[in-house]
Amino acid sequence: MGKYNPIGIFDSGVGGLTVVKSLLEELPYENFIYFGDTAHVPYGNKTPSELFSYAHNIIKFLMANNVKAIIVACGTHSSITLPVISTEYSLPILGVVNPGAIMATNHSKNNKIGVLATQATVKSLAYTKAIKAINKNCEVYEVFCPEFVPLVEAGKLDGEATELAVAKYVQPLKVLGIDTLILGCTHYPFLDEVIGLYAGGDIKLINPSYTTVTVLKELLAEKGLLNDEGLAPQRDFYVSGDDSSFFRVGNLLLDNIIEKVAKVNL
Repeated sequence: MGKYNPIGIFDSGVGGLTVVKSLLEELPYENFIYFGDTAHVPYGNKTPSELFSYAHNIIKFLMANNVKAIIVACGTHSSITLPVISTEYSLPILGVVNPGAIMATNHSKNNKIGVLATQATVKSLAYTKAIKAINKNCEVYEVFCPEFVPLVEAGKLDGEATELAVAKYVQPLKVLGIDTLILGCTHYPFLDEVIGLYAGGDIKLINPSYTTVTVLKELLAEKGLLNDEGLAPQRDFYVSGDDSSFFRVGNLLLDNIIEKVAKVNL
């Protein structure tokens, strides 16, 4: 294992590209392999047994490609499978829940934190547990948002349908007096402009993707695996299902850096 080995990143679809976006900013010379499990999107309504099956298959694929670390770029997997799978493999595997919880507690002034997430994440209370482990005085309000992932996967980042969905999920949290709002699914930061508009300037939006990449950067540096030599990076994108939609929407979200998408059957 060396510093030129790629970083593995996976999500149900294009949502994990928010992590890729942060990776491009913070670690621009790193090689990476992204896997979008588009055959099974969305993850939020899947059972734990299904999620574990998907996670193990994807991790095996990434390890076969000699990744040096893996980012579980998915709020649902970070909540449900990560606590178990992180103990089953020898390489570093990071999720987005704990970094998001740390960032939120650092920002909140009134200890009232809202979380927008998938049904599976909300049911697990992963963010509530992580936040209260840091500050037991925090009040945490989690809301699952079933309309958000399909909107992002379709590239509908604004417009009437998006605004109606955002208003429906954000307004109840505003009434509760939150001052901090975690975008608890990696798809959701792509809707941050509309969410920010409805949340208002008094509520801080938390994107866990950025903090997760910061944690990874520190970890790679500690292990001597940080690739900072300025060589042209290799960036590979794979999906399990629809590749044409991923290519179109992914390039919309990442300003056309995706050259090709390969479809693989795990």
